[in-house]
Amino acid sequence: MAKSIRIMLSLAAWYDYEIWQMDVKTAFLNGFVEEEIYMDQLEGFTSVGEEQKVYHLQRSIYGLKQASRSWNIHFGDVIRGYDFIKNDFDPCVYKKVSGSSVAFLVLYVDDILLIGDDVKMLGDTKAWLSTQFSMKNLGEASYILRIKIIRDRSKRMLGMTQTSY
Repeated sequence: MAKSIRIMLSLAAWYDYEIWQMDVKTAFLNGFVEEEIYMDQLEGFTSVGEEQKVYHLQRSIYGLKQASRSWNIHFGDVIRGYDFIKNDFDPCVYKKVSGSSVAFLVLYVDDILLIGDDVKMLGDTKAWLSTQFSMKNLGEASYILRIKIIRDRSKRMLGMTQTSY
């Protein structure tokens, strides 16, 4: 995954693409459970006379082994509905082409990089994603996976550093 991010950032530097970042709030709660999963009621959340009842999960929750996978499957289904195509070699990289415009989306757990040459297309993608998930717009990318992105667009240069690591 880190290799894919470096490759995508290299493309962005070479072609002077925009690099925007978003975060999906409570991402794992968006996935759906495929199996029958039951869990005990949490202490303090039981009703009098119903202490022996259990929860039947329909959606993922944090701590569930399947949460990450179910979130990723759900995100893939949703983003493909907006005409993004999953990369054959890295399932967390998606591409959308519209006329002469191109946009790439890189997903790392709940962090999203949007990279592309058309500000309107990227803006529309951000707006659409915000209708599908609770999102935090982080603007132009400056950090990803604790890597600081240093950019000089006039020279088409992009550097990365982990000095704070």
